[in-house]
Amino acid sequence: MDDRSGFEIRFADGGVLALGTVTRVMGILNVTPDSFANGGRHLDPARAAEAAARMTEEGADLLDVGGESTRPGSEPVAAAIEIERVAPVIEAIRARSTVRISIDTSKAEVAQRALDAGADMVNDVSALGDPAMLGLLRERRVPAVLMHMRGTPRTMQHDTGYRDVVAEVAAFLEQAVARTTDAGIPEGKILVDPGLGFGKSPQGNLAILRRLAGFARIGRPIVIGASRKSFVGSVLDLPVDERLEGSLAVAALASAHGAHVIRTHDVRATVRVVRMIDAIRGA
Repeated sequence: MDDRSGFEIRFADGGVLALGTVTRVMGILNVTPDSFANGGRHLDPARAAEAAARMTEEGADLLDVGGESTRPGSEPVAAAIEIERVAPVIEAIRARSTVRISIDTSKAEVAQRALDAGADMVNDVSALGDPAMLGLLRERRVPAVLMHMRGTPRTMQHDTGYRDVVAEVAAFLEQAVARTTDAGIPEGKILVDPGLGFGKSPQGNLAILRRLAGFARIGRPIVIGASRKSFVGSVLDLPVDERLEGSLAVAALASAHGAHVIRTHDVRATVRVVRMIDAIRGA
């Protein structure tokens, strides 16, 4: 077990979310017609707001709203379409809730519009691939998750070979964090995500989980998202709608060995699992 005390997420409005004492849960709210888990279900803002309220009641500390699918092989979406999908949903959630909202996007233009609509932070799967994202984070003083991905969602599974997946992914994330530090963004604004399923083989994903403590050297809070992903299905030989137990196993191990935030579609079950792990850890 690990000692994860001392981290926190600092929001632009002065609010703080402590990390380490308990494992935080981020509920996934995909606003896309082609999400592998719940495509099209939350395109209507009213229905999305209802889903957000349900996740919050189930114990989600954060909600992650995304308007572009990042499943393997997916094609990019224009910023205007992404904005059209996410902005009304964020506005609808914000009208009825103070829950912290993350915008899942790699485009600074989309992130800016989402922040204007009421989002509190950015989840960038490209780790500042858009040159304008760094300036936006500095200007708006919002937290961000920086994730490792090799290539793009369309190409990321074409090359999943590494000499040492943990060392190489950790080095990439260290460099991304250094860019934010060099730009004057406070450390309390940045979290990192090794990107399970993003340019990794099933074996590579398992190696990251097995050696999760290796990412502690980065010195930033760790986000883990394995919910319903293909490597869980590959290990268990199960389709997407039967991967809950495998996803929960990953959440339990990650929570016990260094993850500060678990990103999930299944909030209620995940909250119960990580609370039990927190109790065992003595959090």
